[in-house]
Amino acid sequence: MKKTFSIILAALIVFCLAACSSEKTREKAEGFVPRLDKSTECKISIVGTYSNFEALEAEFDRFNEYYPNVEMSYTKIDDYNKSIATVLSGNDAPNIFFSFSWMTGNSAYDSVFAHMENLADASLGLDLNCIRPGLLNRDSQGRVLTVPIFSTSYGMLINNDLFEKEGLKVPSTLSELFKVCAAFKEKGYESPMMGYSKDSSGCLMNTVAYPVFAGTLAKNPEKVALANQCDPAAGEYMRTALETLTQLIEKGCINIEKCDEIKDNYTAVILRFFEGDVPMMICTGDTVSGTGKRESQSEAFTANPFSYSFTTVPTTEKGGYFLDSPSVQFSVNSACENLDMTNEFMRFLITKAELNRMASVKRLITPSNDLSFDKVYTPVGNVSSDLIISPTSLGIEDTLAVQIRLASYRVGKGTLTIDEAVAQYGSFK
Repeated sequence: MKKTFSIILAALIVFCLAACSSEKTREKAEGFVPRLDKSTECKISIVGTYSNFEALEAEFDRFNEYYPNVEMSYTKIDDYNKSIATVLSGNDAPNIFFSFSWMTGNSAYDSVFAHMENLADASLGLDLNCIRPGLLNRDSQGRVLTVPIFSTSYGMLINNDLFEKEGLKVPSTLSELFKVCAAFKEKGYESPMMGYSKDSSGCLMNTVAYPVFAGTLAKNPEKVALANQCDPAAGEYMRTALETLTQLIEKGCINIEKCDEIKDNYTAVILRFFEGDVPMMICTGDTVSGTGKRESQSEAFTANPFSYSFTTVPTTEKGGYFLDSPSVQFSVNSACENLDMTNEFMRFLITKAELNRMASVKRLITPSNDLSFDKVYTPVGNVSSDLIISPTSLGIEDTLAVQIRLASYRVGKGTLTIDEAVAQYGSFK
């Protein structure tokens, strides 16, 4: 009887494994395959910082093709950073909520992390392999509490038609960048490179300097903890970044006075670029996301449209650093109602096809391992692997990011020398 029971048990295990394998094979061939009762009626709510989220609402519609009775909603939360902990503890706590890399290591968000479900749990079935590994943050227990929906980087918008008109080549090294800027200046362009410079938040100085600082730390990974702790000794590792920024300003590549005329680092930056006389506009991928909608808002662009793309700022003789960073991440509230259906939606969303589709609508960089789907971002897909840096994998925390942002801004504005900024590392607030 024992032998017979063992044979039956072994057969059942083989059958279950075969069935599981068959289901995975079918999902891969057919795309998303529902696992729950399609007639299920429930509500799923998502909260975040976006005023509107058409890309996500389109995913709601697609998910409803499988589960027509699931009511889905997205809501913007005012003062999100300060209120999300309270919202998660309330009676109407959301199923899914925005999370950001800078929350990691910040004790003010301990209660927020306490609500997060482990999305690496194999039973949930999320295809985390479709996401670039450097974007996934695993805690000390190997859990994935936040999953990137969009990614971003630092770089510049290129007016491709302007380069062609002036017979110049888009620079791929720092020395080429200096030469190209000099050539544009000779042709009458007052500031070949522009960007937002009125305030430290979103300033062009940080967009140039931060990737270089991260690149320096990537060569000295043992110093990352020192920099995260705001130890003054880590200031020396900012020097190369601050020197590169200063060179671009001193050589006339960037005219700060002209940049100060730009009122904000999003719409105003985009519309200024669309005037058509700026060869290179320093910005992040988050700014690029607004270009599609604003083409029609620019009279200059509507009258004289041109081809443009986004690439890294070539701050070394090997090229520019691609800082592969999450932009928006989703976390699941482990205590929410309808958790099974919430996880089913996440399983639907976290696939290469859906993430690419979302990124295409929002015009942000996809977090999937396919960077070629949007021609605007094609150049960043060609960055050499040794110039790709993942702040998440490197262990960079927000404390470090704040120091380089404020130091680079003050050096760029001329209120601090490089030596003073290096010496004051850890004291910037």
